[in-house]
Amino acid sequence: MILILDFGSQYTQLIARRVREAHVYCEIHPYNLAIEKIRAMHPRGIILSGGPASLYEADAPDIAPEVLRVGCPVLGICYGMYVIAQHLGAHSAGARAREYGAATLVIDQPDVMFEGIAAREQPVWMSHGDRVEAIPPALEAIAHSANSPYAAVRTRDGLLRGIQFHPEVAHTPCGVQVLGNFVLKVCGEKGDWTPAAFVETKLAEIRGRVGGDGRVLMGLSGGVDSSVAAALIHRAIGDRLKCVFVDTGLLRAGERERMETVFAGRLGIALSVVDASDLFLARLAEVLDPEQKRRIIGHTFIEVFEKEAQAIGGAKFLGQGTLYPDVIESVSFKGPSAVIKSHHNVGGLPERMRLELVEPLRELFKDEARAVGRELGLGADVVDREPFPGPGLAVRIVGEVTHDRVELLRRADLIVMEEIAAAGLGARLWQAFAVLLPLKTVGVMGDGRTYESVIAIRAVESSDGMTADWARIDPALLARLSSRITNEARGVNRVVYDITSKPPATIEWE
Repeated sequence: MILILDFGSQYTQLIARRVREAHVYCEIHPYNLAIEKIRAMHPRGIILSGGPASLYEADAPDIAPEVLRVGCPVLGICYGMYVIAQHLGAHSAGARAREYGAATLVIDQPDVMFEGIAAREQPVWMSHGDRVEAIPPALEAIAHSANSPYAAVRTRDGLLRGIQFHPEVAHTPCGVQVLGNFVLKVCGEKGDWTPAAFVETKLAEIRGRVGGDGRVLMGLSGGVDSSVAAALIHRAIGDRLKCVFVDTGLLRAGERERMETVFAGRLGIALSVVDASDLFLARLAEVLDPEQKRRIIGHTFIEVFEKEAQAIGGAKFLGQGTLYPDVIESVSFKGPSAVIKSHHNVGGLPERMRLELVEPLRELFKDEARAVGRELGLGADVVDREPFPGPGLAVRIVGEVTHDRVELLRRADLIVMEEIAAAGLGARLWQAFAVLLPLKTVGVMGDGRTYESVIAIRAVESSDGMTADWARIDPALLARLSSRITNEARGVNRVVYDITSKPPATIEWE
């Protein structure tokens, strides 16, 4: 594995993504991870990320000196480079060295990290306020830029390296090659961390953890994460996996039937379906605040799930589709992220039910989970599904959630799904859906005045959901959507299109 020590850079997850694109496993941990834990991991290489701090700040973050003496290659990126240089006695300069944006890297002498890069001058992305002004005899310069005399350095034995630029971002075209050379050539990784290898490793881990007679209980949402996790656990232990699907009454059209067809039918996974739609809708009556909606839905889900789990009985383990971004959020340099919305995962279940967790996907990003799903033979209708909020249509209904408003939104949303699929846009769009607004407008239909609801259409493009841009959809498609919704979703007389990116907005409206 490659260990990434995080100093709070906004790009740290991108470093991990680039390493994994080289088919090498890596983990992100805080910069101050105990040296004993680092040694126990036996990393093949260590990467020190960038960060927003300055070396001249009081209590500037730093590593223990022993990190540089673990015995494996170390690469410092931006702030990480300053940390290495400072430990070796280099001199850095402060504010006057600021450099943000595009720059030209000039490679001064050959280095294994620059192998395969033809031109001596390379466009790179800089984002720093400090720079190394003078280096000690232990270091030698291998590249510079107009504003950074030491834009890339290495120790004489080649074990420690530092680069001023950010190789992980798209604005550094040679960056993928640079990071690939580091993990494969400098660190000696084989580049054999593939979906197939992951599946075989996880099957053995699940069997070892659950044992020969252990049973796993799992709540299925219909989304990619829980579906892939369930398929992986089922392949490992077969019918000792019991899955529960709770129909909250807030699902998309045909979702319950799809779950029964895919899991109980095609995959042969034991699935218990609980219809609790009346209970959920009753508890959401007259509730307007989106956070309160989420809390009510989360607590009700736990209640329903617990009752069904007791009826099934015998399980010692709880399966969950936790992904790596959920894990590193709690261990990052800056601590847990600010809460924008309550998380929809049923995190209270393990404590309340005293079940041991089985989370086979906790090392993966979402696209990696999709790749594992394909390796397991799951169809595109499962692995390529767009993200759907845990609280369901309740948070796509702005205002009160009632049976009639859910049905109205469900009809409009089905039209959006059908037209997006017919246009072949499913692979391009991260999400596309309808939102029911809490207002009515005047319209005219059949020579008569109407006063009916408004539907907003939201379609965004994104690679990871962290940021998103509104999709520039063909106006002809938007016209079809508007026409069909106003004609087929009785009760709607106006359709609008959301052209706001994330940030400043979120993808969902609530």
